[in-house]
Amino acid sequence: MPTRRTVLQQALLTAGLAVAQPLRALALPNSDSLAIANVTRLYNVRVARIASPQNTAEVIKAVTGWPGQVSVGGGRYSMGGQVAIEGGLHLDMRGLNRLVWLDPAAKRVRVQAGMRWRDLQDLVDPHHLAIKTMQSYASFTVGGAVSVNAHGRYVGNGPVSGSVRALQLVLPDGRVAEASRQHHAELFRAAVGGYGALAAITEVELDLVDNTRIEREVRAVPLSGYVDFFNREVRGHARTVMHNADLMPPLFDAPVAVTWRRSDKPLTDPERLVPRDRRYTLERGVIWAMTELPGGSTLRRSVVQPLRMGGERVIWRNREASLDVAELEPRSRAAATYVLQEYFIPPRHFLAYTRALAPLLHTPCAEVLNVSIRHSPADADALLPWAREEVFSFVVYYKQGTSEPTCRAVGDWTRSLIDLALRHEGRYYLPYQLHASRAQFDQAYPEAAVLRELKRRHDPFNRFSNALWARYL
Repeated sequence: MPTRRTVLQQALLTAGLAVAQPLRALALPNSDSLAIANVTRLYNVRVARIASPQNTAEVIKAVTGWPGQVSVGGGRYSMGGQVAIEGGLHLDMRGLNRLVWLDPAAKRVRVQAGMRWRDLQDLVDPHHLAIKTMQSYASFTVGGAVSVNAHGRYVGNGPVSGSVRALQLVLPDGRVAEASRQHHAELFRAAVGGYGALAAITEVELDLVDNTRIEREVRAVPLSGYVDFFNREVRGHARTVMHNADLMPPLFDAPVAVTWRRSDKPLTDPERLVPRDRRYTLERGVIWAMTELPGGSTLRRSVVQPLRMGGERVIWRNREASLDVAELEPRSRAAATYVLQEYFIPPRHFLAYTRALAPLLHTPCAEVLNVSIRHSPADADALLPWAREEVFSFVVYYKQGTSEPTCRAVGDWTRSLIDLALRHEGRYYLPYQLHASRAQFDQAYPEAAVLRELKRRHDPFNRFSNALWARYL
């Protein structure tokens, strides 16, 4: 007779298979080394080969030695297959992570594209320098941030392209181009925010700024007065460095504005950077409690948010910029995962859009944890600008199930959100799940016609591609 332990083990195994089977179409097993995953663990892409170059010469060799399509990936934080193409060659750029040169006096640096922001911070902080523009978290690769033309909370800076001096690109035929606003300008514009459509970015040259002390200011602002508040108290304040405002459930109608300004006050935290070995057990437990326990939204609004925002804080700019995305990582992504969407709306439509958005955020297919509002001036660099004019960005952070029916429902919901943004002369951001219809993509990014023409000229055999461009380009 089997022992009780054996029976229990068999029961657990059976239950595990029963849970896992419906997910196979969406999430391929992690043990499959040729399945390129992303942070959501949704929509993995099976490739034919993975190359992990260490330098530009190895990138050239991989591209010219492969007869089919090529995709480029870094930290794999894009959420819809933007870093892989079915049956193609995947260039894993994370080994391309060295410093090329650093000029502290000129406040400029050049790095290989696979370096993460956190690694660059280790190099520039001893010189009392900081990265000019990056995401809110330091876990992403520099080349990946340029490829999606990422942004953060930096006021007045716009997307990361504004701090890029030059790019080294490997083209489909193996040629190397040094692209900037002065040389090969059309390649430069197509590479920033181009998601690897034309070339692989192998080196990035960036502007740096001084690492200064910054002080946090938190204020509740009426929704109807937020734009005036931003213009007067945030953009109009000479010492402002970073800013965002949070909209919380259930009403999403009361912005809590968080502004960081340069300060001469004594530090309240002496750490120059977030320690790399920090564990985030508490943070992950709080996220679980907010989304799984009854009354989670009340916990978030009445306890977590006040604790997170309260108290005087004066820290180094690099300390706030070196946050690790691991603090947001849930215990498991098997049955549910955490996802982002983002929409860019002109200030003239801010109030009408926000009021129309709030009821759409209540949906049975997703639980919205918060909406973070940022600001960007118009982008003059990218060929596919998400900020063709001054915009406020709305970053929607939510939890969704991983089952096939839930993913379909989230797709329908997302298309309704995109329609809302388009009705308010806005755009949606491309590094997330590929739920937009072709008509929505064409309306949001009419400049894609120019990118198609550049593809015909520089990549006539469509060597560089990924799931994003296979769907829309």
